[in-house]
Amino acid sequence: MDDQTQQPEQAEPTTIVSYKGFTQGLTCTGGDEPFQYAVGETYSMDGPIAACERGFHACEYPLDVFAYYPPAGNRFAIVEQSGEIARHEGDTKVASSRITVKAEIDLPGLIKAAVEWTFSRANPIDPQSPAHSDEESGHASATGDSGAASATGYRGAASATGESGAASATGDSGAASATGYSGAASATGRASAAMASGRYGRALAAEGCALFLVERDEDWNIVAVFAGIGGRDGIKADTWYTLEDGEPVEVEEA
Repeated sequence: MDDQTQQPEQAEPTTIVSYKGFTQGLTCTGGDEPFQYAVGETYSMDGPIAACERGFHACEYPLDVFAYYPPAGNRFAIVEQSGEIARHEGDTKVASSRITVKAEIDLPGLIKAAVEWTFSRANPIDPQSPAHSDEESGHASATGDSGAASATGYRGAASATGESGAASATGDSGAASATGYSGAASATGRASAAMASGRYGRALAAEGCALFLVERDEDWNIVAVFAGIGGRDGIKADTWYTLEDGEPVEVEEA
């Protein structure tokens, strides 16, 4: 619930950069009535903060926002959260007592931010090794052609950047990203997300998991993006998809 009043800006010791969804009118639902936001403004509230109950809500992982505000017909922004912080156990949603709406961001921008978010949590590896995983953190990366990376831990991140690379996220709230040519990303852990942003990329999402696809031309320019949830709105769970002419198309197993 976004139950709040606008107050003068005050310095806070800790700031979290995150991503927030809005309606077309830049309002948020959840309270007794929609609250109006504005880009460049800072908002604060007093009292207890609890994720999904009270506070200003946003998500650290950019693509988690689609679980609350679908990409079609909504707007998104980069925000800074500070003050009292409460985290949601199911995904990267954060509730805070203070929020600043820094700038709007479009779908390609969210996808780019998601790739960067994944890379920032993937461990650097020896180029001679096809993959590396950290059992404690659940982060993994693969940079070579046909490399494979798997993240099994809670909120783990797996990235595959090489040609025909494969990334999988099997832990809760995990993120798998495949950015190379013909890369494949799969999300099978609860509330996890798979993103294929390279040319001819493929992605698979289990029931309730997020699926993100990017279509590129021969010069690797982005021409279309798609976001969906496995098992909803015509997207089959546990099925591989690629993006053709702006539409998700089933493909053979990667």
